[in-house]
Amino acid sequence: MRLNVKALAFTSGLVWGIGLFLLTWWIIAFDGATGETTLIGHVYRGYQISPIGSLFGLVWGFVDGFICGAIFAWVYNYFVGRPKDVKETQE
Repeated sequence: MRLNVKALAFTSGLVWGIGLFLLTWWIIAFDGATGETTLIGHVYRGYQISPIGSLFGLVWGFVDGFICGAIFAWVYNYFVGRPKDVKETQE
């Protein structure tokens, strides 16, 4: 079974972007908006624990998840599509 690269990339982007967005709002709701730069903020430029930072996290998370999902699907399809034995393919 092969994976649809576009579908997995889009789904991975949505899950990662929305997940980071919701996590940011969860932290804001229970700890308050600090505006501090976190470890994720060092990776995703502009991300902070703030309402505006959550939007940056949504965009960066989508892009990052999209790229990672596409790479994963492509590598998976590459290894699934290879014949196990040359003798089996000739029959």
